[in-house]
Order: sequence, then structure tokens, then C-alpha cells
Amino acid sequence: MTSVMCSRLNLSLMFFGLVIEIDVYFSFTLYSLRDSSLYQIWISFLANKFGGKYLFGGGIFLTGVFTLLTPLCARWSVYLLIAIRVFEGFFEGVTYPSIHAIWSKWAPPQERTKLATFAFSGSYVGTVISLPLSGALADSRAGWPAIFYVFGSIAVVWFLLWCFIVSESPAMHPTISNQELEYIQGNIGYTDEQTQNIKPPWCSILTSPAVWAIVAAHVAENWGFYTWLTELPTFMKHVLNFSLSQSGFLAALPYLVMAIVVMISGQIADSLRSKIKVSTERVRKIFTCGAFLCQLIFMIAAGFTRTAVACITSLTLAVGFGGFAWGGFSVNHLDIAPQYASILMGISNTFATLPGIISPGLTSLIVEDKSNPSQWQVVFFLAAGIYLVGAVIYGIFASGSRQKWAEVPTGYIPHRTELEHVH
Repeated sequence: MTSVMCSRLNLSLMFFGLVIEIDVYFSFTLYSLRDSSLYQIWISFLANKFGGKYLFGGGIFLTGVFTLLTPLCARWSVYLLIAIRVFEGFFEGVTYPSIHAIWSKWAPPQERTKLATFAFSGSYVGTVISLPLSGALADSRAGWPAIFYVFGSIAVVWFLLWCFIVSESPAMHPTISNQELEYIQGNIGYTDEQTQNIKPPWCSILTSPAVWAIVAAHVAENWGFYTWLTELPTFMKHVLNFSLSQSGFLAALPYLVMAIVVMISGQIADSLRSKIKVSTERVRKIFTCGAFLCQLIFMIAAGFTRTAVACITSLTLAVGFGGFAWGGFSVNHLDIAPQYASILMGISNTFATLPGIISPGLTSLIVEDKSNPSQWQVVFFLAAGIYLVGAVIYGIFASGSRQKWAEVPTGYIPHRTELEHVH
């Protein structure tokens, strides 16, 4: 996840370093094209049927290859640049559905929040690394192309390690013990064979209030995330008058806080469920709705601040509190339908990419003068309102229990021959 986010973020700082002047609307359109991954439901179906290891790894590998080719394409043709970044966006789109396909086989219910949030925190670690490093690379003698060469190379090396280390499922791991295999599969409630040829109940999935509650929360969280992912360096450069390297470092600060909070949220959530016996539904709602309300407050506060320190503090807290939401809705797919979690993530992430398409373009229409704080206030207030809507919908309709349409009819059936095969 860290490698993916590093590749995704380099474009937001690249535009400041290009030697040619690019129309602002074009830059926002390029973000939109690259971030649109509306084919994710199809990818999630493939991940659900064939597994997530090679889809996830292959997506990052090809993202890395296209990242390496970006400077060359930018010099040859603007249209070629658009095309290659769109393809990169497509391959990035496989990551979230595929990782849930892996967790659906590896993460026991008692540990799924801490495991999933640890993986998700990589997205924000990638943000923390790439924003200041991209700024430094752009200011270096190598110039902005170095951003793409560095992060593209990291993705390719990561893929080789991934193929060597990771197994598709516990049953396919070469050194797993019988006891550990039985613990994981018994707690999840099914084996690989029991879910190998299942057909997703599409009608039940698409009419489930619990599914649409996750979608609403995912969209709300991503609206704020994508807004600042693409706009925070611009805001800091033109409103707060920071240099490119300073903008990169300070823009990374909220995501450093978020990376830490995401990891902590998983630990706290699973402790509440296992030690204090708080229901899964209540934990998910507390973390998601509580995070959104905190983000709402600090997002509005950022709109009224008049000093750089106060503004950075407010935005850091607003973005950082979003980490608790990832201990709620982002793992909820695994709660309500673990064997279909990749499909549910594909659905929610399809809708959650819409902020990446809409937000940058809308911001460019709202903020006609980048140095005008009052125009940026509208952006803050809009994000706050979307957080509020997301909190209300999730608080009413979310569930923490496996849905009836996701139950395994036979229950868990230990596969002894499978255990013997491993050894």
C-alpha cells in the first residue's frame, strides 16, 4: 500500500516542477482520469474467484513500470502522458479489492481490524514519504523526473519480494502448522474449497443497507482525503506562502498523524471487541461516526483560522482523526460478508473514487484565485458537510454481523486432506 501511494502522489508535486506551463483545469482533469477506477467491481469479482495475491502484486508492478515511463511520455506528448497515467490508475485500482480478498482468507475475526488497518496505514506512510521526498527530488539537480524513477523502482523491487514471501491463503503456505491453519480457517468459518465456486448473491448485496452504509462512509472519508491529497500542496504554496519543499514536508504532516492513528485504531478496536466485549457493530459506528464528527469540527476550524500554525494544526487534526474511521468502515466488509469482502470493497471503492474525479475539478471551479482564503473556506465547509452526511448514514444503517446472504450453508468443514497436503 505504501508503494502504491508513493506512485499516486508524485503527480501532485510534479505539476509545480514542469518546465512547461500546464493549464490548471488540465491538471485537475488528469488527476480525475488517473484516479478513476470504475472497473473495480469486475476486478473484485476476479479477486474473489481467483485470489488476490497476483492481482495485488501485479497491479503494483505495472503501476511501477508506468511510473518509470512517465517522464519519457511527458516529454514526447501530453496526450501520451494522459494515456499512461490513466493506465496507471487502472492498475492501482486493483489494490483495495485484492487486499480484502487476501484478508478474507488470512484474518480471523478477533484480529482482522488490527491486521487490515496495519496494511491500510501503508497508504498514509506512502503519503508521508512521498510528499517531502518528491519536493526534495523536484528541487534537486535531477529535477521532477527523479520522482518517478525513484518510486517506480521501489514498486518493481517490492513486487519481487511480494511474490517470494506471500502465499495466497493459509492452506497454500509451505510452512504453516496444522494448528495455526485450523485456528485461522476455523475462526473465519470456511476453507478455500468451500468458497472456491460460490456465486455472489448480487441482488442481496446491492439491496443491503449495511453495504450502502459502508459505501456512504467510504465516499465521505475519501472526499476529504482526495481533496487534500491533491490540493494541500497548492493551498500551502499560494495561501500560506510556503516553498515547494516546505509544502511537501508540511502537507505530509497530517498523513503522518493519520498513519499512526490508523494503526492505533485497529489495536483499540480489537481490544474493545475481545477484552471489553463491545459489539462489533457498536465499535464500527463509534470509530467511523466519531472520526467524521471530529473531522467536521476541525475542517470548519481550518476555514476560520488566520495564521499558518493554526491552519496547519486544524488540518492535521482533521485529516489525522480520519484514521479512526479506517478502524470502522474499512474493515466492515469483512464483518458482514467475509467471503465476498473483495466484491464489497470493489463496490464501495468504485463509489469512493468519485471524490477523486469530482473534488479536484470542483475545487478548481470554486478556487479561481488560489491565494484567496475565503474561496478555500468553501472547500473546507463542503468537506465538513460531506463528513456529516456520511456519519448520519453510517450511524443508522451499518451492521457488524455476518449477513444472512453471506452465511456458509454447511458451516465450517475442516479439510483433513488439505492439512495433510500442506505437510
